[in-house]
Amino acid sequence: MSKKFLIVIIITIILAIVIGVLRFKNIDFSNPMEFLTSLVDDTQPIPQEFDTVAGANNQFAFDLYSEYKSEKGNIFFSPYSISTALTMTYEGAKGKTAEEMQVVLRIPKDDEKRRLESEKIYKQINKSSEDYKLSTANALWAQKDYQFLEEYINNVEKYYGGKTTNLNFIKETEKSRLTINNWIENQTNNKIKNLIPRGAVNPLTRLVLTNAIYFKGTWVLQFDKKDTRDENFKTDSGQTIKVPTMKLTGDDAEFNYAKTDKVQILELPYDGGNLSMLLILPEEDNFKKLEKSINTKKLSEWKNALEKQRVDIYIPKFKFETKYFMADILKEMGMSDAFVFGVADFSGMDGTRDLYITDVIHQAFVEVNEEGTEAAAATAVVVGWGSAGDIEKPAIPIFRADHPFIFIIQQKETGNILFMGRVNNPSE
Repeated sequence: MSKKFLIVIIITIILAIVIGVLRFKNIDFSNPMEFLTSLVDDTQPIPQEFDTVAGANNQFAFDLYSEYKSEKGNIFFSPYSISTALTMTYEGAKGKTAEEMQVVLRIPKDDEKRRLESEKIYKQINKSSEDYKLSTANALWAQKDYQFLEEYINNVEKYYGGKTTNLNFIKETEKSRLTINNWIENQTNNKIKNLIPRGAVNPLTRLVLTNAIYFKGTWVLQFDKKDTRDENFKTDSGQTIKVPTMKLTGDDAEFNYAKTDKVQILELPYDGGNLSMLLILPEEDNFKKLEKSINTKKLSEWKNALEKQRVDIYIPKFKFETKYFMADILKEMGMSDAFVFGVADFSGMDGTRDLYITDVIHQAFVEVNEEGTEAAAATAVVVGWGSAGDIEKPAIPIFRADHPFIFIIQQKETGNILFMGRVNNPSE
């Protein structure tokens, strides 16, 4: 065999391997630029777009959770609030800025589908009920003399219920900040205070987009306060602490419950039948594996496995607040252009390329006790003009939540996740 022929065989084998890898990565060979980029690009495949707004919101919830899970302590946020505020912002995005936002949020590209489904969810949440309190509100806060496109303003109001209020960020910065914060407090029953801190808005701020959501519900079967006792709880660090633990046992304690070889899933319904809390409890010392594996597919499998049965329940009472300045996280998730002046394209808002996001701020509160749950959250997307610089920012199953667990508050009909959290230490 000649040396030249051997070289040809080796090159052919190498090319076959390369083409196999590229086909595995779903590279489009008809696009030369994508083909060449793929040779050096080691990034993950583009996340899938979801057919429904609720599906997109739920996957965004798990995407976001995975970003925060490495941090110590408790986690709590409203994916619905964050996604809604950013989707209203997306309505004014164009080009690569819009593409990045759509990929991160996973929302449908089809304008009509996205808008109509968002409108439907908004109305469902705000549907009055005598059994529980659930409401959400959106608002735009615009610089009074800045010319925003009428089409953008009208779309946000029509499909998201976001009415526009004119403020004077240029000459009355502090007054404007307090006005927005007061609105947030009113919409969340005073649970979310001082959402926007000093310095987060400034004379170059041109628009702030806000969402607030509030929930208060009672359990269908409430816990008796006299049964609450201090019990051991093992934190994520391995420390054992005493925390007030609620108990619910007896013949009436029938709930949707499932157990796999790795986790227990329990659904606690609220009065009214439209909302429930899902608690996902892994085997002790298996919490990190749960955090790595949880996603919308897993959640759907677990929910389908739920069956009504007797369960003895032990759950810690907890109450805590969280606050997140989300710019860096969202950049890491792939939404980078929106935060760069001169690169961001929000021309769908004002017809220019002068606007960009300076910060995304999210704050949340949750309290779980014998009667039920109270939860609230708010999100503010701050849009600036020009470069404002950096801003600081046994036979009967026993469900014993005596170690870290994840909890979700959802709409039962759609499965839409309104709130999501992790309890690492109920006493914090």
